[in-house]
Amino acid sequence: MNKIFKISLMILVLFSSCSKFLEEEPASFLTTDQYYKTEDQIQAAANGTYDGLNMPFSSEITVAASPVYALEYITGYSRRPRPSGGADDQFLLLQNIENSNGRFETWWSSTYIPIENCNSFIANVSQTTVINEEKKNRFLGEVYFLRAYYYFRAVRLFGSIPLKTEPTQNLENMLIGKTPVEDIYNQIVSDLQFAENAGLPWTDKSGRINLAAVKGLLTEVYMTMAGYPLQKGASYYQMAYDKAMEVINGGEYSLFTSYADLRDPAQNNAGEHILMNQRDQRNATSIIHFNFVPYPEPPEPVSVIPNFGGAMAPTLAFYNSFAVNDLRKQEKQFFYNVKYVGDVVGKLNPFIYKFWDDAAEETSRSGANFPLMRYADLLLLCAEAKTMVDGGSTGDAAAVEAYYAVRSRAFPGMARPATITFEEVLKERYWELCFEFHTWFDMQRTRKAFDVENNRIVDLIGFKTPNHVHAFREQDLLWPIPLSEIQANPNLK
Repeated sequence: MNKIFKISLMILVLFSSCSKFLEEEPASFLTTDQYYKTEDQIQAAANGTYDGLNMPFSSEITVAASPVYALEYITGYSRRPRPSGGADDQFLLLQNIENSNGRFETWWSSTYIPIENCNSFIANVSQTTVINEEKKNRFLGEVYFLRAYYYFRAVRLFGSIPLKTEPTQNLENMLIGKTPVEDIYNQIVSDLQFAENAGLPWTDKSGRINLAAVKGLLTEVYMTMAGYPLQKGASYYQMAYDKAMEVINGGEYSLFTSYADLRDPAQNNAGEHILMNQRDQRNATSIIHFNFVPYPEPPEPVSVIPNFGGAMAPTLAFYNSFAVNDLRKQEKQFFYNVKYVGDVVGKLNPFIYKFWDDAAEETSRSGANFPLMRYADLLLLCAEAKTMVDGGSTGDAAAVEAYYAVRSRAFPGMARPATITFEEVLKERYWELCFEFHTWFDMQRTRKAFDVENNRIVDLIGFKTPNHVHAFREQDLLWPIPLSEIQANPNLK
């Protein structure tokens, strides 16, 4: 067990520099008999469990190979264009991808490495007397949340996977088989309910897990359980609505008045940012900061790294689905256009400006965070949940106001609607949350897609986006377990 723990802790330390609130790193690798003996050690171990939030945003690879950006490519609403024409449309449909693809392995390790750290922390800190009960419960609340977050991410990607809640001690509790999806969701809910009662604050400017993030994730979990694949229906939509209303009624969060605030480092962990991936200049060369910069051939420079790879961009069909008077479509709001330098001047397909960090233009370094959960997301989940409870449309005042708050920011002066429909809310999620890695999961849980060419919501299965070669099939909605994991653990077959 000591050997296993050394490996786990080494991984923990390796990635710990990604979080801004981590100021110290353990000087050496310790066994469990030696660790968790001081408050500083417990703090460092808790910090290490956050690393899984950043792991899919790997800094060693370009956008084309990035695991997290694959979530956008497979929706059919984004692509990787080149100024000279053509595009590298990565990961267009899962039916074309083998289980030996490295992205799957990265997602798998991004699940089970941090979960192992969470399990070790929970097992050791639950019994500690080194810190008082209030501190212990808050640390445990954070880690229970993170374990739930990692499992929620993984079960939506892979479906039935091993459910492991104890630290690895031997091969018997390491080489385990797949667990039914519903059992995994039940564990996720249980972990979040623990976190909900752990004494976490509503907000945390340092970026640590807060109570709103816990309730927000519970909202999304209930929404997913209500939809596909479990299809628990109206009672779970009501639970999602109720949980979202707890955050709304808490009064701690509000929407930014300007879209520019979404990318303002001064607004990190504030305003409508409920949960963010914490970044700093030590990992600023990660693709998370430069993935929105187009290929230089050469376009007008927007970065001091002129030769950095390609960019993720919206498809023209998706970009054109935004109304002309939608503020999000205005130049340098959610998107920007690039002009060539030289004899030929023109416009390319629009690129993404939504979370571009202006500081990177001059320094090539960035401390900008990336949002994992925004208040706008929660408001739209609240509105969607109530439309589903009420049969597809609702006049519920709170649900209408939640939708209206997001919509009216894009269309100032619009009249408040008397009722809203599921289709209206879902389209708003496509527009408001684009390129924040929510769209694919929305498509999965609703089994719906946005037909951007005809401005309508349609059934996902059998639908082909303008950017796809084939229509979506049910068997394409989950990622295969990595071949290397199956070879190492025959119980995964």
